[in-house]
Amino acid sequence: MTTERLVRIFAGAIVLLSLLLAVPGSPLFVSRLFLWLTAFVGLNLFQSGWTKFCPFEIFLRKLGVPSAGDRCERGH
Repeated sequence: MTTERLVRIFAGAIVLLSLLLAVPGSPLFVSRLFLWLTAFVGLNLFQSGWTKFCPFEIFLRKLGVPSAGDRCERGH
């Protein structure tokens, strides 16, 4: 598993969870304010696409998770 895939999986999970917590028809509904979390994740994905700066990816690399570029260099 690479950092890029983990970032996408994590972001998708947070978006789905925040929607479950924000939509009134959901069995997990807490508050519509959780839509701000959805917007925050979307905004971070957007800015990381432009700037290539992603704090979560940096964190994953410090944990030793390889990036896709690392895997290509090793010949996997």
